[in-house]
Amino acid sequence: MHWLEQHWYRFTPISLLLLPVSWVYCLLMVLRRGMYRLRIFSPVSLPVPVIVVGNITVGGTGKTPLVIWLADFLRQQGMRPGIVLRGYGGSAVNWPLVVTPDFDPDVVGDEAVMLARQSRCPVAADPDRVRGAQYLVHEHHCDVIVSDDGLQHLRLARDIEIAVIDGVRRFGNGHCLPAGPLREPVSRLNDVALRVVNGEPRQGEVGMTLAETGLCRVNAPDTYASAGSFRGETVHAVAGIGHPARFFAHLRRLGLKAIEHPFPDHYRFRAPDIRFGDGLAVIMTQKDAVKCERFADDNMWYLAIEARPDPRVGEEVWRRLKETLRG
Repeated sequence: MHWLEQHWYRFTPISLLLLPVSWVYCLLMVLRRGMYRLRIFSPVSLPVPVIVVGNITVGGTGKTPLVIWLADFLRQQGMRPGIVLRGYGGSAVNWPLVVTPDFDPDVVGDEAVMLARQSRCPVAADPDRVRGAQYLVHEHHCDVIVSDDGLQHLRLARDIEIAVIDGVRRFGNGHCLPAGPLREPVSRLNDVALRVVNGEPRQGEVGMTLAETGLCRVNAPDTYASAGSFRGETVHAVAGIGHPARFFAHLRRLGLKAIEHPFPDHYRFRAPDIRFGDGLAVIMTQKDAVKCERFADDNMWYLAIEARPDPRVGEEVWRRLKETLRG
């Protein structure tokens, strides 16, 4: 799939050749959503509000940092949020799993472990998001559920949908899979409550930035360094995320000279992947760090970041939540 991505953000003979398949895929997605709207397929409702944070493109947009911010925001309003996600890349057989900070990311996926460490709320991983969300409500008494990357998981009824958009790549060549990066047509955004752009927003969108909070040693996360500690130095930059180029560009803005090492999203790192034998520091993403800490050396760090959305995101979420609870 990785080789195909180069054809998703421009028009090439390959992307044009795949257009007929893309049209069929797009039609199927529209029909599927229509069947849920007509109640031919019945979504499962929970006794508490559900907020879905997702995207309509393949690859990273910054939704997981926004989920962490949202959980903290809801907690500040006096609520008991729980987070449910698929557990992509996990090898577990029995689901749901309530993820703790010391969970093996090979079992439940890297994003689940990262969320458990940073969100300070119950996190359930389950390919069946309905079952995982029900478990959080009944066993952990959560009074609001946040679904990470559940925009296309229509079986779980939702009260608020938030779509996160990559402000640089946006929607690529505008076509659905496999000719383009879209999981659903762009018109799907007409139905969401909020369009949050990781970058510069356009009309009808609100912005969000990802700000670095420091560098943490991978094998000893309590060891901190300032984001500018390596300014002017040459480092190895490692990223196994949906859009590695964004991470590399972030390091360059901090004044680092990055030797880039991109890997596929959710890549299962092994020690030889991140040992380069030249003594230079290795800097990676938070998501990758949870998979590398078992074999990391002292010269390996991750860049800690946090989402800082436009204040209107919190205002709109809280307004809609109060309407839902009153209703």
